[in-house]
Amino acid sequence: MDSKNPETLALHAGWRRDEATTSVAVPIYQTTSYQFNSTEHAANLFGLTELGNIYTRIMNPTTDVLEQRIAALEGGVAALAVSSGQAASAFAVQNITRAGDNFVASTDLYGGTWNLFANTMKDMGIECRFVDPEDPAAFARATDERTRCYYAETLPNPKLRVFPIKEVAKVGRDLGVPLIVDNTAAPVLCRPLDHGAAIVMHSTTKYIGGHGTSIGGMIVDGGNFDWEAHADRFPMLNQPDPSYHGAVWTEAVKPMGPIAYIIKARVTLLRDLGSAMSPFNAFQFIQGMETLPLRMRAHCENGTAVAEYLAGHDKVGKVIHPSQMDGEERRRADAVMSGGYGGLVGFEFKDGGKDAGQKFIDSLQMFYHVANIGDSRSLAIHPATTTHSQLTPEDQEQTGVTDGYVRLSVGIEHIDDIIADLDQALAVT
Repeated sequence: MDSKNPETLALHAGWRRDEATTSVAVPIYQTTSYQFNSTEHAANLFGLTELGNIYTRIMNPTTDVLEQRIAALEGGVAALAVSSGQAASAFAVQNITRAGDNFVASTDLYGGTWNLFANTMKDMGIECRFVDPEDPAAFARATDERTRCYYAETLPNPKLRVFPIKEVAKVGRDLGVPLIVDNTAAPVLCRPLDHGAAIVMHSTTKYIGGHGTSIGGMIVDGGNFDWEAHADRFPMLNQPDPSYHGAVWTEAVKPMGPIAYIIKARVTLLRDLGSAMSPFNAFQFIQGMETLPLRMRAHCENGTAVAEYLAGHDKVGKVIHPSQMDGEERRRADAVMSGGYGGLVGFEFKDGGKDAGQKFIDSLQMFYHVANIGDSRSLAIHPATTTHSQLTPEDQEQTGVTDGYVRLSVGIEHIDDIIADLDQALAVT
């Protein structure tokens, strides 16, 4: 597709028709494996002199369309689908880190990502150094010769303070360190690669699907980072890989384009750890993508309206949404978000703390109380006792969670019905 318009890419990128049947809809290729044309063909596929289907744990035709479509939407060169957003976060970092290495992450992260980085990766011998993104230079101060990447969320859940992508990406590129951005909460609204990020990842479970039926993740390679120029920092891409008969990834894939990062992730991490997206889930996400640009407009409009309503309510002490921010926080949001500020809204009660937050959640009638975001329907949760409950009180504070904090994922229902439900729940809190 020559188009750069998300409405068109979400419908057409990566697919025209099935050549065997002329089907317009992408078929579900529910198969484990693929017939090779010859022993030479098989050897070429395994030797990466030719790209094609080998085994669905590594690639699948249905999943391939989704990968192409999301890569096009984000402006990347290639993508890799995996079984969940958590797998995408882990793979994105693990692909270029080893035991003894470190990476620098924003403090403004989803609680599950924080725990993955602070504890599980620590057990693997990979150190995560958390810094406050309010000061982009903090990333440089935390960097040393074993730092392999920076990691952040575009629209951090639950803090909703838009990350300074351009500023931190520049810090990293000056030092030879790529920025990985989780764009789960802002598809269509922001393209981090346009602002200097090297890698983008998504939990496709959220807005990309929109229907709340399927779990998945995606990693997008921007193809814009020179891994060879920083060979000492990235031995996993520039030295022979014993797990793939000594392949040097930056050299092995040159004829195919700047896709060393994503090919390595596919044929080593995905091959060995097996976190594959099912073809059926890939099909579900393709359906969700067809309406993604339209849904994001509605999420943004309703999210801003809810933020305005809450800001005027006498029981609400603070509203967390980019539309309610000013100064540098608002400037950063306006610098990278186009078309709106997203559908996530947080707020804190003036009084009552945890009890008020939990009573409010229990009083909602239309909003669903679930541990998810990005559904077409409206969702609500109390992070301190759920999504961020594994964190220490100090870590909760750093991620933006207080006892009285409530997170809303505002859906695409009629705004009058959304506000009516919030109003009645607040009235009994």
